[in-house]
Amino acid sequence: MIEVRGYEPGDIAGMVEVWNEVVADGIAFPQEEELDLETGREFFAAQTHCGVAVDDGRIKGMYILHPNNVGRCGHIANASYAVGSAARGAGIGRMLVEDSVAQGRRAGFRVLQFNAVVATNAAARHLYEDLGFVQLGTIPGGFRMPDGDYVDICPYYHEL
Repeated sequence: MIEVRGYEPGDIAGMVEVWNEVVADGIAFPQEEELDLETGREFFAAQTHCGVAVDDGRIKGMYILHPNNVGRCGHIANASYAVGSAARGAGIGRMLVEDSVAQGRRAGFRVLQFNAVVATNAAARHLYEDLGFVQLGTIPGGFRMPDGDYVDICPYYHEL
């Protein structure tokens, strides 16, 4: 039974593992540097909210939620999602996005915006559109793949 909840200090190692898998894949996150336990602890603590998907005590997926900008745009949130490769296709991504929408509302955000959804990430794009997110356009060549090729990114938003 998969549970989505706010993270706890004991979750950091599992969160770092899942996060680093997506970073290492190089096809969805803009980050290139992996986290260790200390940088992970600091990074996750700096977020407005971090949610984890837990199954039998193991972290299967996670997300971070934080302001997309400051000041007059501080009411717009941003989020990133990571699901471990062994757990993909089980609906965990949907659970994480739905939870982030609820947590975003609770935190007082009015919009959830994704700045850089890689155009080739068909599963994520389908999920976001199925949940009512709207694509704002396309930024040609906005993401550098591991092989050095550039692919488009697609910003999305959803009113909370």
